[in-house]
Amino acid sequence: MAAPTASHATAPVAPAHLPSVDKLLQSELLQPLLADYGRIATTDAVREVLEQLRQQLRAGTAITPESIAIPAIAERVASHLGLLFAPRLRSVYNLTGTVLHTNLGRALLPQAAVDAVVEALTTAANLEYDLATGGRGDRDDLVEALICRLTGAEAATVVNNNAAAVLLTLTALAHGKQVVVSRGELVEIGGAFRIPDIMARAGCQLVEVGTTNRTHARDYENAIDDDTALLMKVHTSNYAIQGFTKAVSDAEVTTIAHANDLQMVVDLGSGTLVDLRQWGLPHEVTVRETIEAGADVVTFSGDKLLGGPQAGIIVGKKELIAKIKKHPMKRALRVGKLTLAALEPTLRLYLHPEALAQQLTTLRLFTRPQTDMRAQAEQLAPVLQQALGAAWCVETAELASQIGSGALPVDNLPSWGLQIYPASGKQAGRQLQQLEAQLRALSRPVIGRLHDDALWLDLRCLEASAQADFIAQCELLNP
Repeated sequence: MAAPTASHATAPVAPAHLPSVDKLLQSELLQPLLADYGRIATTDAVREVLEQLRQQLRAGTAITPESIAIPAIAERVASHLGLLFAPRLRSVYNLTGTVLHTNLGRALLPQAAVDAVVEALTTAANLEYDLATGGRGDRDDLVEALICRLTGAEAATVVNNNAAAVLLTLTALAHGKQVVVSRGELVEIGGAFRIPDIMARAGCQLVEVGTTNRTHARDYENAIDDDTALLMKVHTSNYAIQGFTKAVSDAEVTTIAHANDLQMVVDLGSGTLVDLRQWGLPHEVTVRETIEAGADVVTFSGDKLLGGPQAGIIVGKKELIAKIKKHPMKRALRVGKLTLAALEPTLRLYLHPEALAQQLTTLRLFTRPQTDMRAQAEQLAPVLQQALGAAWCVETAELASQIGSGALPVDNLPSWGLQIYPASGKQAGRQLQQLEAQLRALSRPVIGRLHDDALWLDLRCLEASAQADFIAQCELLNP
């Protein structure tokens, strides 16, 4: 038989050769997808996959007949639906060495808070219902008494984060007036939160005093005039000024403010409720200390050193908190029942300080003994070495963790972990980036940090309860 001529060769795939939507939906291969994802989502996915193939064909992309067969299209539809329905917020292993990692969600909630949130999710609750009178209640009442007991403040209110707390406080107490702040405290923290910008949004006029490294009491005194509403102190998150420096204490600024019939406001930022020195940690000024120094209003975060959910807590003099709560912006910034459900049990843990280091997850991570992390590293090193193969070297190493989120920025916590680097030493940067990406692609991503031609996995935040699952994840790595 004669060889086929060019005219008898297989014709190129054309858009007309694509199967119809109905034919695909009736296919046996798509029935599990219809059952799992529903007809509407599956139909949309089929149409999108067909449109992608149609555009490729119109653009002249070479596509084989097998690529437009029902099995291949069904596989693409399944992949499309899998991505569509996959959660975007996922659990990860935080092995960065930063405990309160802003990008990884900051504080981990204690179990008591987790249980309370689950209950609040599944039942009706007295969010704004006074059980004693049967009338409308105030959601702040759920936590105000606890906050005041723990801080020594007269009153308290809660908003959705500390940036909101600062904005609301300034708007309510100093709109259209001047606010005096030291130049050394005009901070910018993550997410471009800048004190000068917040002042402008609050309708305040910022009055800078002193210099970057030195501010004196007379600088505050000389800045006060008839347009001054309040004096403000700001916690210098994420950095520390050292060397030839001078700062005015909260108590001194309070004395100056009150002598001139002004209020003194402190943005404390991290907002610890206890003296961390009792656990061998560096000292961070507490909310109570700030209140006792005479501050009229103090704002701080709920999800940093406090160890609770994201929230901005405002405490201070009763009449000032009442004024802040009456401002129309308060409703826009208020928290929902899930935040309050998590915050209340977290605060209650502080009523039992003897057990706080074990029950409050954040403090437990801060105080993990270095010996425990070293023993853990020695257990995990051979597991990772076997998983990665001879192309990599896995060694235990002494590390230094940090608290994170602007708290105690120059202090480190002695830690232990793993150092991973290419055995060949060649193209270390590219290989390490590929390994880091491989770890991030695991079903529960492992997040470490690249430094000095190695991938470092700090074990401070890998508690014993998660170790077995972490080992199972590591075993999925391909050498």
